[in-house]
Amino acid sequence: MTRFARWTAAAAATLLLAGCGGGSPAGGEKDGKNGDTAPATAPPSGGSPGLPSSLTSQKLDWGRCKATSDSPAPGSGWQCATLKAPLDYAKPGGTTIGLALIRSKATGGQGKRIGSLLFNFGGPGGSGLSTMPWYENIVGPLHDRYDLVSWDPRGVAASEGVRCRGDKAIQASESVDATPDDAAEEAAYLKDAQDFGKGCAKAAGKLLSHVSTTDTARDMDLMRQVLGDRRMHYFGISYGTELGGVYAHLFPKNVGRLVLDAVVDPSADTVGHAKNQTLGFQRALDDYLKSTGQDPKQGSRKIADLLKRIDANPLPTSGGRRLGQTLALTGIVLPLYSEAGWPRLTKALKDAEDGDGSALLALADEYNDRDASGHYGTTTHSQRVISCLDDKERPTPEETKKRLPEFEKISPVFGDFMGWDTAGWCHDWPVAGQYDDPQVSAPGAAPVLVVGNTGDPATPYEGARRMADELGKGVGVQLTWKGEGHGAYGSGSKCVDSTVNSYLLDGTLPKDGKVCS
Repeated sequence: MTRFARWTAAAAATLLLAGCGGGSPAGGEKDGKNGDTAPATAPPSGGSPGLPSSLTSQKLDWGRCKATSDSPAPGSGWQCATLKAPLDYAKPGGTTIGLALIRSKATGGQGKRIGSLLFNFGGPGGSGLSTMPWYENIVGPLHDRYDLVSWDPRGVAASEGVRCRGDKAIQASESVDATPDDAAEEAAYLKDAQDFGKGCAKAAGKLLSHVSTTDTARDMDLMRQVLGDRRMHYFGISYGTELGGVYAHLFPKNVGRLVLDAVVDPSADTVGHAKNQTLGFQRALDDYLKSTGQDPKQGSRKIADLLKRIDANPLPTSGGRRLGQTLALTGIVLPLYSEAGWPRLTKALKDAEDGDGSALLALADEYNDRDASGHYGTTTHSQRVISCLDDKERPTPEETKKRLPEFEKISPVFGDFMGWDTAGWCHDWPVAGQYDDPQVSAPGAAPVLVVGNTGDPATPYEGARRMADELGKGVGVQLTWKGEGHGAYGSGSKCVDSTVNSYLLDGTLPKDGKVCS
């Protein structure tokens, strides 16, 4: 089972070049004062028990980064270290866990350096260690004045990463119907979800109750202190926007220059988030269909009919595996993250109509982090353990079935899957969820630049305005890009890139509501 919520490398693929319109720069800090460094013992603020000096004053042993099972070692310009953080922030002097960090120092020299710029690439469950070196090509102008820093959040990859089941079990679970049509399929679907949760509990142990977004936001403030930054400068993408909003809520006085791109709607609960994504992916599919000269309504119905046929009779593939409905839908989802992926979707759909599922399966494997040898990455495992600890709402199968018509009305292609996902994702989860929706209000914080893309499939555009509003008056400042794909920065708009860079480098804010078209 895969939830279509995480940011992927496809999101940063180059889109068609876009122009810029509306809005003009407004005032902001231009002297870099937000970047003033502080001793590592700078006191934390906002709601966290006092941490011992053994943590806040720890010295990181930066060294050459090593290759991981999922990515090669980056170049010599990158350094890695392990930060000690409390397992339980309610017991700050107790057991600690290790958080894997990566950085590349500012290239412009100490005189031009603003401070550290921390990145979270989404998920939840995305690895900063594997993504940051690749993403440096996109944020190159920022590297001159910032140390580029990222990390694997708790429960992710090199930071106590959780693997809930083995490769063979993962492949076997891909044949489970995620849109059950009868009692037997429903029972199998829910049992698979229950078994996954048991595997996570066995693998994670006590950590399973301490991987929430709130825990990770507190980790971020510890990083700020240990890295020697008076203020937190941060760039969050997709789920990273929720994390950034929670950080601003907990530590408003420590906020420096925060950018949130591809924004999660902080007002949505589990069902609301699923409906948002259903709408977002249907919009992206409509735009794709229009680009091929098809009527969106007729094209969507054709794809829905194809998925029904695949549900009844999975398609053969060149590698001998069969393409079932869930894998087929996953294969459709991936290229919708970026307009650059649309040609691959066209070929994959044509091949599937002709009875060959190979191209759709290749797309699904790419999304599911499956390599040619059949090994799967752990991103979706971490995604699930974090989101199920965050999300308090647990819709029952009975409640879900009553809501399915609402989901199907939003999308004949994605509705059933997203509806059933609300029941199966955290079904019979070993630990209770913490909140209905994240708290992101941040009165007194420095301005936060919130970037929304009108064609975003995974985090629909409406979430950006809601995030800006919930951050509070004078805090949330919205920038809009009329584009396609998941995320705006680095996607082909000079207007977006220059506006974000001006804020991060000079403190120059755009007018709230500026539009890049």
